[in-house]
Amino acid sequence: MTKIITYGTFDVLHEGHINILKRAKALGDYLIVAVATDEFNQIKGKKALYGFEKRKAMVEELEYVDEVIAEHNWEQKEKDIKKYGIDIFVMGDDWEGQFDFLNGLCIVAYFPRTKYISSTMIREELNKIGGGNK
Repeated sequence: MTKIITYGTFDVLHEGHINILKRAKALGDYLIVAVATDEFNQIKGKKALYGFEKRKAMVEELEYVDEVIAEHNWEQKEKDIKKYGIDIFVMGDDWEGQFDFLNGLCIVAYFPRTKYISSTMIREELNKIGGGNK
């Protein structure tokens, strides 16, 4: 069984998230998604529109996702790869090169982001029409 893992905040779930999860799942049999906790987002300087439990629940509903875990810190990735017996680590290409140090533990793959869509872009559009959170 080939196991894949990816990480993210998954705040404003959109087409780009679906694309990366679908492509990640196509690499193997079992996809684990680590969703950043509210506390970790705070450390990263990110403010999510939805809390951890709601974001986790949304990701769990996606057909490509087999398991969702919490991401608590940067150092967790190496531990997760060992703990879950991960074969492939996947991230968007905006993180290109940042996780190459994991190559000895598993295959590291960076997927191109879906153009013209991101949580930040969605928030900016909502702010323009007066419906978003800044």
